[in-house]
Amino acid sequence: MDINKKLEILSAAAKFDVSCSSSGSTRKNTANGIGNAFKSGICHSFTSDGRCISLLKILLTNDCIFDCAYCVNRNSNDVERASFTPDEVADLTINFYKRNYIEGLFLSSAVYKNPNYTMELLYKTIYKLRHTYNFNGYIHVKAIPGADINLIHKAGTLADRMSVNIELPSNQSLKLLAPQKSKENIIKPMSYIGSQISVIKEEKSHYKYAPNFVPAGQSTQLIVGATPESDLSIMTLSENLYKKFNLKRVYFSAYVPVSNNPNLPALKSPPFLREHRLYQADWLLRFYNFSAGELLNESNPNFDIDFDPKTDWALKHIEQFPIEVNTAPENTLLRIPGVGVRSVKKILAARRVHTITFEDLKKLGVVLKRAQYFITCKGKYHGDTAFNDELIKARLLSSNKKNIKQPPLYEQLSFFDDSPLKLTRNDLLSSFNGEL
Repeated sequence: MDINKKLEILSAAAKFDVSCSSSGSTRKNTANGIGNAFKSGICHSFTSDGRCISLLKILLTNDCIFDCAYCVNRNSNDVERASFTPDEVADLTINFYKRNYIEGLFLSSAVYKNPNYTMELLYKTIYKLRHTYNFNGYIHVKAIPGADINLIHKAGTLADRMSVNIELPSNQSLKLLAPQKSKENIIKPMSYIGSQISVIKEEKSHYKYAPNFVPAGQSTQLIVGATPESDLSIMTLSENLYKKFNLKRVYFSAYVPVSNNPNLPALKSPPFLREHRLYQADWLLRFYNFSAGELLNESNPNFDIDFDPKTDWALKHIEQFPIEVNTAPENTLLRIPGVGVRSVKKILAARRVHTITFEDLKKLGVVLKRAQYFITCKGKYHGDTAFNDELIKARLLSSNKKNIKQPPLYEQLSFFDDSPLKLTRNDLLSSFNGEL
C-alpha cells in the first residue's frame, strides 16, 4: 500500500485516542542530534507557557486481534486496514519534523498478532528515532496491556510520556464490551510505570546522571457515555488513579457511536458537554484541592449540565459564601466560582500592598459575571441580585442561555483536509487552562 494511503488511514484512526497533553519533558538536544522536547508537547494542545504545538499522531496499525464493541478498529468491523513498519514511522517523523510540520510523535497502535509483538514494534520504532536519527524531540508511546514488562521498561527509557488506556470505568463494563481484555493486564503496566517514575525521581534527587524513565509521566483515557457509570464513579476512579499511579492526566473521550451492538447505548450524538464537565472537574481535583466526594455524592451522582462543577458546588454550599477577598486564605479563594489559580496568586500578591476593591478584581482577571455573587470586597456585596441561592441560580442560568451559541462539532486536523479545526463546547477554554 502507498505510504500516503497508510498515513491517511492511520492518522484518521488515531483521532479516537485523546490521551494527549503538553509534555512537561525536559529532554534537550545533543551535539549531533535533532529536535528538542523542552517545553514541547502534544498536538494540538497548549503547553504550560501558552504555545499551541503540533505532533504526528498516528497508529502503527489498525489491524486488531480484539473485538471491543465500542472501538472502530475492532476486528469484526469492516474498515480498511493498514500497518506501518518501524522504518516508515521513523522516516515520516523525521521528514515532517525537518519540514517544521510537527514537534514530536504520538504513537499508538491496535494490538496486532499479540501484545508482545506489537510492543516490540513500537519499541523498535522509537529506538530507531533515538539512536539512528538521534532524534531528541518529544515522543509519546502507548504501553500495550499484556505485553512483557521488560519491553515496556525499554520503551520507557526512550519515550517522554507513556499511556495505558483504561477505556472503560469499571470491570463489569470491560467484561460486557471488551471481554478479551482484563483489568489486571491494564493495571499491571500502569502500576509498573508509576513505580518506576517514583524510583527514578528518587534516584535523580541523589545522582545527577540517573537514567530517564518516562520523564513527562503517564496518562490514560476513559470513554464517557458507552456504559452506565455515573460521573461520581468516573471522578472517584480518576482521583484514585492520580493517587496510586503517578498519573499526569486522565483524559475523557465522549463515546462516538460506531456500532449497533445491543450492549451499547443508542446515542444520537456523542455526550460532548458531559465530557467537558468532567474535564472541568478534573482541573478541580488536580489544582483546586477538591475531592470527588465534595463535588458529587450518591444522591447527586452526575454533574449539572447547566453549570460548571465549581459553580454547581458553590450553589449547593451557599452557606460558605460570600467570601471576603481581602482576608480569605488561598484555599478558600480557590473555591470561588470565576476565580482561577492565576487570579488567586494575583489577589494574594496585590492585597499585601493595598486593599482590593471590586474594580481591582476585573483587572486581575477574575470572571466577575460568576464571582460577583459569591464575594465581598471590604465587606460590601456587589451581586446584581439578592444573596439567595435560587435567585443567583436563576440569574446565572439566564446569563448562560443568553451567551450560549451552539458551535459545530470539532474534528482532529487531517493531513488530507484543508478545513480549519472546529471547536465544540461552551466555555471550552476552561478545558485547556483550568480557570474555573
